[in-house]
Amino acid sequence: MSLANPFRAVFRLPSRNQRVNWFPGHMTKGMRQIQQKLRSVDCIVEIHDARIPLAGRNSQFFETITGNGVKPHILVLNKVDLIGTKQQRGILKQLRTVQPELRNILFTNCKDQRNTGVLDILPLATKLVAESSRFNRAQSAEHNIMIIGVPNVGKSSIINVLRNVHLKKRSAARVGAEAGITRAVGERIKIQEQPLVYMIDTPGILQPSVTDDEMGMKLALVGCVPDHIVGEDLIADYLLYWLNKHRRYEYVDKLGLTSGPSDNISAVLAEYAQQQAMFHRVKQYNGQVEVMTNLLAAARKFISFFRTGQLGPINLDEESSYHI
Repeated sequence: MSLANPFRAVFRLPSRNQRVNWFPGHMTKGMRQIQQKLRSVDCIVEIHDARIPLAGRNSQFFETITGNGVKPHILVLNKVDLIGTKQQRGILKQLRTVQPELRNILFTNCKDQRNTGVLDILPLATKLVAESSRFNRAQSAEHNIMIIGVPNVGKSSIINVLRNVHLKKRSAARVGAEAGITRAVGERIKIQEQPLVYMIDTPGILQPSVTDDEMGMKLALVGCVPDHIVGEDLIADYLLYWLNKHRRYEYVDKLGLTSGPSDNISAVLAEYAQQQAMFHRVKQYNGQVEVMTNLLAAARKFISFFRTGQLGPINLDEESSYHI
């Protein structure tokens, strides 16, 4: 701690969490399926969460999926409604500093079918395919677009929005609030008639090795990893650490903390749980039942405030030192 900012300067995982399995078996299977289908793909659309423009993205890893950069590539930063328009310019600068070859970047909000970013995906993909050397697919009039990205960033939702906008048809890809809904590479889904465009949904795939604690926690905080894998208490602690480190103290008023900013997640959750009457009954080792503050319920609420934008627009990679 320092006098300038009397909070933790570094976030460290407790020893029990050192062996989090960030790359489960279905991701390995998904990687193989993606690579097998690449020959029939004309364009790659990579969906990522706008709140973590760098975390979880590895250029070499995705180049392997996209055929070493041969196929046209579009990076779509979804959930832009949670970062606001003012941060978009800074995020573009961040991305192009660490990955200068990125040329096609769109910001989208798949919850809003009128969002121009979503509606720009197909025209841009069609243009890039027309300008590319399609090799074995040069004689085919139809376009196959593969959707890739980390879990729970809105890949299936974007497919469904585009299908609804261009074909006026109902959802075809499964969606859900938890990471890992799509667990295998799906069949082609028709998106547009003229030109004929199909999209291929894929399971969310993380980097094979997430060795940086902060990268892993950012992925967990935005929901790219199921909460129970890491633990809501730890995710809430990382959120508190990040907010304090970046002097984002909006949480004090949101949680109604009377003592101001704190670096103690247990104290923060306990005070909020008391205020909101979050209690549960706990059976002690001697058989007696004791009513205690429900810290887990408070942690879930704290996390939900971030995920729904109630703590303000946040770019978790602000001042990041990642090299992708």
